[in-house]
Amino acid sequence: MKQIAQNYKSGELAVLDVPAPVCRPGGVLVRSLFSLISTGTEMMKVSEASMSMMGMARARPDQVRKVLDAVQQQGMVTTYKKVMNRLDSYTPLGYSVCGVVTEVGRGAEEFKVGQLVAAAGNEHALHAEHNWIPVNLCAAVPAGVLPEHAAFSTVASIAMHGVRRAEVQLGETAAVIGLGLVGQLVVRLLVAAGVRVVGIDPVADRCSLAEKAGAALCRSPADDGMDAVLRELAAITKGRGADHVFLAAGGSSNGPVEAAVKLARDRARVVDIGKMKLDLPWTAYYDKELDVRFSRSYGPGRYDDRYELEGIDYPAGYVRWTEKRNLESFLDLLARKEIEVATLVSGVFPLADAAQVYADLKSGELKAVGVLLEYPVVAADAPAPATSRVLTGVKTSDPHGTSAQGKQGKQGKRLEVGFIGAGNYASSMLLPTLAQLKAVRLAHVATTKSLSAVNAQRKFGFATASTDADAVLEDSSLDAIFIVTRHQTHAELVCRALEAGKAVFVEKPLALTHDELDRIVKTVEKTGNDRLMVGFNRRFAPLLVQLKESFGPDAGASVTRYLVNAGPLGSDSWYANEEAQGSRFAGEGGHFIDTLSWWAGSLPEEVYAVRGPRKGDVQATLRFANGSSGTIAYLTDGNSRYPKETLDATGGGRTARLDNFRATEVWAGRRRSTTKARGGQDKGQRSEMERFVEAVRTGARMPIAIESLVATTSATVAVGMSLLTGSPERV
Repeated sequence: MKQIAQNYKSGELAVLDVPAPVCRPGGVLVRSLFSLISTGTEMMKVSEASMSMMGMARARPDQVRKVLDAVQQQGMVTTYKKVMNRLDSYTPLGYSVCGVVTEVGRGAEEFKVGQLVAAAGNEHALHAEHNWIPVNLCAAVPAGVLPEHAAFSTVASIAMHGVRRAEVQLGETAAVIGLGLVGQLVVRLLVAAGVRVVGIDPVADRCSLAEKAGAALCRSPADDGMDAVLRELAAITKGRGADHVFLAAGGSSNGPVEAAVKLARDRARVVDIGKMKLDLPWTAYYDKELDVRFSRSYGPGRYDDRYELEGIDYPAGYVRWTEKRNLESFLDLLARKEIEVATLVSGVFPLADAAQVYADLKSGELKAVGVLLEYPVVAADAPAPATSRVLTGVKTSDPHGTSAQGKQGKQGKRLEVGFIGAGNYASSMLLPTLAQLKAVRLAHVATTKSLSAVNAQRKFGFATASTDADAVLEDSSLDAIFIVTRHQTHAELVCRALEAGKAVFVEKPLALTHDELDRIVKTVEKTGNDRLMVGFNRRFAPLLVQLKESFGPDAGASVTRYLVNAGPLGSDSWYANEEAQGSRFAGEGGHFIDTLSWWAGSLPEEVYAVRGPRKGDVQATLRFANGSSGTIAYLTDGNSRYPKETLDATGGGRTARLDNFRATEVWAGRRRSTTKARGGQDKGQRSEMERFVEAVRTGARMPIAIESLVATTSATVAVGMSLLTGSPERV
């Protein structure tokens, strides 16, 4: 299928051929008819992509701070790889679509095939021929509403949520500053609600458009325009001023914020909908005691995965207007002809011309408010869109200088590798190493998002890119499958890959519960396939391996302490969904348990864990079969620039310390030896990949014995049980 995408590093914007998404539970597959270009949000993103690196940094200081913190914790090289991987990738555009349902997933039976729907979401309702839409981001289009008008629903929901945040009442007066697409919709909604409106915008045509929609007067803030608006406002409010002021502008000027205070009455509400500079003039805002409110996107439910992805609705008695109910409300207004958007349509263009349309919008050659993209008409008996994209006879970025189809390396047939999942960790830490190994051919990658698969194919030379994990699991040509997906999917995919007779590498955790772990063990026993590896990479880190050798044979009888400065989660992190993904320690703790088990040369037998002062804090004590012990302090409230991981070991008159995989120290007798990492921080991923590939190719033992994988995973689960029971738990 075709999809519009942008490379944030180069600024390139193109219509790409990508695999179509598959229909998943909890949503519907939608064939697009029209999608709306957001001339505000999207064009801001397009403009940022053409900036220099310094310009991008100035535009996103929040991201710069994250990068600087990452450099302190992870080192310059690792951070650079991750940042460049994110920048040098195609990212999607679009978030407001109208189309036809072509397939209904389990749990989305309220919709039917052939039904016309409006859809929302900057990760779902994209400028693409086909999209998978979660049930709570999709709304049925009433009879009589044109699909090109229904395509406005998401952007209109942004405007509607802003109006709701103001709590407007019949007969009140409002001023709208910024009459772009969102501002125009705000005007229409306010007029429909019986509110008298004035507006401010530097573009005369926009002012005229708002007046035709029912605004009393709209003018430019320059010259005498503001005075004219103030006079009109005084006349209709008897000198009081506007009850509400809506900031729907963008840019770096503080003009809208300063204009708002002139327009507002005493104790008025000021609602920020756009992205702009907000340097509030304190005295002026204090004197009027203005109530400043923010409006977040389409409404309640936004940025909540439980609502958006899992379909868990909020009861109307507690949250009357959710994202979905805002979509439905706007569509109802269209159906009852209480609001119109036809006059907002500045142009309708075919999808194939999208790149030029964006270029014309950016240059100003196309002056528009509402721009729609139209999608090709598909015959009723047309075949389903392909969910895999195959490169045939095309040379890729294979570092060995051979075609992506070449199978012969210096030592015979190359290892055919498939990936399920290709997110930032896989793309920055695992795939670059595998792509450099002459013994490996990257054959097949599957991701839930079309562009993620294409990005991996473009960067690493996968012969086939898919959006269906089954395509990888059923690919008989593969020798090994990597599973780098979200935690709750690991156990199921591992069992299926083992049953398919493949060697399996799965990122931690192997399993989230004892039942999942038991299923994996039984699958190994039933199939006889024990070619399993978990991404416990710390034990392969060169600096740590050298430290253990320097410490000597007393490592097995030492006492260890592992401090993990995990830091707080970002507000958008999927780790925060503990019901689905398990706790943070369940997802990451196996790394540290495995490291202590490897250091001790023994498997864990018992764990005891207590909670720390913050949610997510865990302090766990482990007892190993050989009598040694270790503690792990996994903490979330430390300084963001303090080293993330430090390991201390004491025993046999020696003390050793690992400092965040950058340096080590060993105290023995009267001597202290120090070693620093060469080439930056190395947590062992490269060595881990090389060991796994060699084991699969030669039939040698796997790098970590399956008994150790099972014991580490069991101990990780036991930590969670100990937190619940308050007692030690056997592994």
